[in-house]
Amino acid sequence: QVQLVESGGGLVQAGGSLRLSCAASGRTFSMYTMGWFRQAPGKERHFVAAIRWTGDYTYYDDSVKGRFTISRDNAKNTVYLQMNSLKPEDTAGYYCAAGRFLGPQSMGHSSGYDNWGQGTQVTVSS
Repeated sequence: QVQLVESGGGLVQAGGSLRLSCAASGRTFSMYTMGWFRQAPGKERHFVAAIRWTGDYTYYDDSVKGRFTISRDNAKNTVYLQMNSLKPEDTAGYYCAAGRFLGPQSMGHSSGYDNWGQGTQVTVSS
């Protein structure tokens, strides 16, 4: 088990950028595939991006491809989500998730992750 704490959310104008961070506790961070999901009010939680535990494979939802970049720093037990060219439709609560040794076939599904953070709010104004 790992505990996850997100930070970096806030209010930004359309076209702007934010970088979210997710800090994980424990000494087994490198064994976990890390994902970002988002949930807007009244909507279901939706996959955004993930990076495999090996660090050599990333996967993005089509809605963020080319605008968002996920990365990880195992020395700091942290995963990042760099968000550029933000749009009002990116407004949501963003949640970090960890799944031990999760492979590519499962990275886009919330059911594959068993550790979740509390979330950080991102609001993009038009």
